[in-house]
Amino acid sequence: QVQLVESGGGLVQAGGSLRLSCQAPGDTFSNVAVGWFRQAPGKERKFVASIVRGARITNYADSMKGRFTISEDNAKTTVYLQMNGLQPTDTAVYYCAATRQLLSAAISDYEYWGRGTQVTVSS
Repeated sequence: QVQLVESGGGLVQAGGSLRLSCQAPGDTFSNVAVGWFRQAPGKERKFVASIVRGARITNYADSMKGRFTISEDNAKTTVYLQMNGLQPTDTAVYYCAATRQLLSAAISDYEYWGRGTQVTVSS
């Protein structure tokens, strides 16, 4: 199995920044790409961004592009989500997930999931 652990969530005010981390091993065929998703209470889970391990090819949801940046470290052990210009509408639980697909934004393509980290943005 692929074990994923998110961290870095918290409470910030509107306009602030936050960097989320996902401990995601990069030495398995089940972890070809890692994506970030978010889910607010009572709403469906939505795609945020994804990255192909090693090649570092990225994909973003249109509403996130320009404010959020996904990246990974040189050791290929951690995937990050840098979030700038946060707004109250960004409040949600953020999850990282692993897939065998390269550039998928579909929830059904992601096989392994972390337990999530809460991000709350005050107005």
